[in-house]
Amino acid sequence: MTDGFSVPGPTTTGPLAATVARVADLAGRLGLSHGDVFHVDELSEASGVPADVVAALLDGQPAGEPDLQTRFLQRFDLLRRTRLKPNGRRYTQQEIADGAGMSRQQAGALINGDRRPTMEHCDAIQRFFKVHAGFLTADDADALNGALQRTEQRLLQDYAGDGDPLERLLQDHGVRGIAWRAAQLPTDKHRDKVTEWLDMLLESVKPTSSDDSR
Repeated sequence: MTDGFSVPGPTTTGPLAATVARVADLAGRLGLSHGDVFHVDELSEASGVPADVVAALLDGQPAGEPDLQTRFLQRFDLLRRTRLKPNGRRYTQQEIADGAGMSRQQAGALINGDRRPTMEHCDAIQRFFKVHAGFLTADDADALNGALQRTEQRLLQDYAGDGDPLERLLQDHGVRGIAWRAAQLPTDKHRDKVTEWLDMLLESVKPTSSDDSR
């Protein structure tokens, strides 16, 4: 552990290890620290896996595996703590019941662990809280791997953007700066000239047909 972040360990194995390695490589290429992409609390919230288990899995340690009922209760509780209403408050049992299409008694029994969930219950709760399928049921390593794969997709998009000449130009000169300067021009005629210049620039950085055929 370093400054509250877990640094992936060398003994991490299987699909999770492969994803960890790819994310670490992308982070390095983008100049990000391990803490930026392997933040234990954020990965816990994204995956539903308890933070201490996330840390253990990233360190390559066996973390055990709760039974399905325990896993469901852990992740349902995490959803209720982290997926809040716009006013910052938790959803009530009645609101969850209404949103998931079940009775208040059913919702209460599931929350309290008095009733084992069905797949239909899990699907309905996941839709209500707008989380991905399997959030409540995937085993810990798979759930963490899925969260890291979503991180990987975001990093890949950022990395692909680094190779776009227009993107680099806008980053170098500042999109806001260009817009602000254009707004200072005295007439629409002058601003139209800026638009024409940007159109020509866009054309110049588009791939040619020969590039497309490679």
